[in-house]
Order: sequence, then structure tokens, then C-alpha cells
Amino acid sequence: MINKKQINQILTFLLTLSFILWLGIYISRLLITYQLFEPVDLSLKKIFINYDLNPIFYSFYPLIVSSLVLYLALLILFIFYLVTTERKVKENGWLLIITLIIFITSPFELYLCYKDLKLINTILEIPKVNFNEILSLVKERLIILNNFSLIEIFSYFIIVYLVIYKPLQKRQ
Repeated sequence: MINKKQINQILTFLLTLSFILWLGIYISRLLITYQLFEPVDLSLKKIFINYDLNPIFYSFYPLIVSSLVLYLALLILFIFYLVTTERKVKENGWLLIITLIIFITSPFELYLCYKDLKLINTILEIPKVNFNEILSLVKERLIILNNFSLIEIFSYFIIVYLVIYKPLQKRQ
């Protein structure tokens, strides 16, 4: 029979795995997406104007889907981790800060996940794929919460630091 400690270890492993994969995919997706647009006004770069971007958007599809699934897994696993862990948030300041970072950024990221779902639906409309609509959805996602993605990435790098060094831990 599996005891509570083994369940917590499995949750910790799955949470860490989903966190690392999501963060890597999120960063690569942002890097690829920003390469399509001019830095100043987010207009399509001149080299892509007369180019068929449908293959590029089809290559975005796995990044979008995996980012969406891994973020939802990250949230669910983190909630389960908080419920099953023997660590108390009051005694572990690092866990409190991680919890605050994840729960403060989650509504914004969930909104971006909703935008991603619209983008996925648009990409999957195979007989009538509309390049301009896909492009406008990608630009809209970048414009809506302009600097949030960068702030979120740095916040999640802080989580890595907090997990490794565990500051603000109440000593007994």
C-alpha cells in the first residue's frame, strides 16, 4: 500500500517535471513568436510578408497545446502538493512565497490559456484556415498582457531559487 510520504514524493516529482517542461516550452514559444514581429510596433517582419506562414503556425501547434496542458497540470499538481505535504506554509516562508507567486499569476495565465484555446481552434479549422485571423490572435496574445510573460518567467525563476535554498524557513 502506498503511504502519504510516497504520494508526496510522486507529486513532488510530477510537479517538478511539469514545472521544468512548462517553463522551457513557454520560453521557447515566446522566443519563436517574437521572431515573427518587429520589436517596435509588432507588425509582421518584412521577410515574412510574401511568405506562407501556415507551416509556421502548424509548427506552433504542439508548443501551444503542450504549454496549455503542462500549465494546467502544474496548477492541479501544486494544489494537490499543498494538500498532501507535511510542510506548513506558516513555518516555511519560501513555500508561502511560491504559493503567492503561482496563485497571483494564475488568473492572468489562465486568461492567456483561454486565448490559446481560441488560437488552437483557429489553427485546426483545416478546410478554411485563415492566416490573418491566426496572425491577429497571436498579436492579440502578445499585446493584451504585454510584459506579463516576461514578469512571469522571472517570477518562476525566483521559484527555482526558493526551492533550492529554502530561505525564510522557521528553525526549531
